[in-house]
Amino acid sequence: MPRILGVDIPGDKRVDIALRYIYGIGPVNALEVLSRANIDPSIRAKSLSEAQLSQIVNAIQEGRYVIEGDLRREIGMNLKRLQAIKSYRGIRHLRSLPVRGQRTQTNARTRKGPRKTVGVQRNPNAKAGTH
Repeated sequence: MPRILGVDIPGDKRVDIALRYIYGIGPVNALEVLSRANIDPSIRAKSLSEAQLSQIVNAIQEGRYVIEGDLRREIGMNLKRLQAIKSYRGIRHLRSLPVRGQRTQTNARTRKGPRKTVGVQRNPNAKAGTH
């Protein structure tokens, strides 16, 4: 299992697919990195030499890609900023509701979580209704 920038990438997958395991590198960025490093995207990750791994790391760093911890921190700070200024989007994030205008009367279960059934509480001190 090769390791790139602190991330274990699966050795049995093609390099262009394996690079996507690095947070912040998707299909397009993976191919860009490999073309900069002059590496064939179709070879398997386990067959990469140390020199090729260092070429990939250099290509990622020279490309100024925001990845892993820095990207997670940046996204977190963006959400905190939206919540701090009390924007609509920030409030939706805070309440764990859909942010991008989806309906919530039905669906939205992924964001809202499993249903919470609300029952009616009977008052034990209420008079028994006899007709």
